[in-house]
Amino acid sequence: MLVLLFGWLAEYFSFFAVFQYLTLRGILGVLTALSLSLTMGPLMIRRLTELKIGQSIRDDGPQTHLVKAGTPTMGGALILLAIGVSTLLWGDLSNYYIWVTLFVTLGSGVVGGLDDYLKLKYQNSKGLSARWKYLGLSLIAFIGVTVLYVLAPTETETTLYIPVFKDAFFNMGIFFIPWAYLVIVGSSNAVNLTDGLDGLAIMPTILVAAGLGVFAYLSGNSVFAGYLGIPYIAGVGEMVIFCGTIFGAGLGFLWFNTYPAQVFMGDVGALALGAGLGIVAVIVRQEVVLAIMGGVFVMEAVSVILQVASFKMTGKRIFRMAPIHHHFELKGWAEPKVIVRFWIITIVLVLVGLATLKVR
Repeated sequence: MLVLLFGWLAEYFSFFAVFQYLTLRGILGVLTALSLSLTMGPLMIRRLTELKIGQSIRDDGPQTHLVKAGTPTMGGALILLAIGVSTLLWGDLSNYYIWVTLFVTLGSGVVGGLDDYLKLKYQNSKGLSARWKYLGLSLIAFIGVTVLYVLAPTETETTLYIPVFKDAFFNMGIFFIPWAYLVIVGSSNAVNLTDGLDGLAIMPTILVAAGLGVFAYLSGNSVFAGYLGIPYIAGVGEMVIFCGTIFGAGLGFLWFNTYPAQVFMGDVGALALGAGLGIVAVIVRQEVVLAIMGGVFVMEAVSVILQVASFKMTGKRIFRMAPIHHHFELKGWAEPKVIVRFWIITIVLVLVGLATLKVR
């Protein structure tokens, strides 16, 4: 929105031309989203408390979590508000990647919000049935990736690239749609499964968003993309703005979500942020790198799959409890220790993901 305004003003006042630079708009996106989160956070927490929108806690989980019952939830709405407003302010609204990304992210947030609402209404942790939740997420993801496929100007946008191996790439054609769908829905649910401890999900989300932002910037620049041997995709640099708003909004939310949390993001935040990371990875053609940098999310999801499969086939559990962060809690790790160690793992994995830019 402001891009158009400053572009018009630049015709009369050269100073405003500086706002056309992607790096500056990315920084301003971060700062705007951060300011909105920090400013509106206390107001939202107060309002959620007044409305008695409190978290329901599983009674079969770690007993230390029972004291969290009643903590305001659905704080993810604050994150989405900050992301949406900041992206619309600093993004180039003529770029269809911006609109597809916002649609998938906010649409997934609506599904998560309905899930949170049902949990609150019936005062339990079940919420929306898995069938309807996945149907909603699938519909949003399918529409988003179909638009990307239809509007893709070249084969680059539908080609799967394998990091490290310079010549390992495969044009998926129509199979891009189911592949991208799986990436988005899988990422959405993986982040949701990770969101079980104070600040556990939001910090890895921030870090992965920052890493994807670097890929977006480089992939959107023909010189850098050619030098690094990564796919050049015209217009994809605008994803820097979106990734920056996730970073800023998430950092502001962490101020209130850090242990002991004053507010939880709920599914409205977790499902949306996971879908947001997934759609960005699809757009910049770095789905494999997303799996590397988001290794904590992958680990959490795989732990649940293995636990369920093992119990159904053998009647035995692999972990004391899944997702795996609860396993470590039940082994005696204090909650802050689990959280910070998972953060450290994510920092290392994001660095590994960024290293693939040069290792080819």
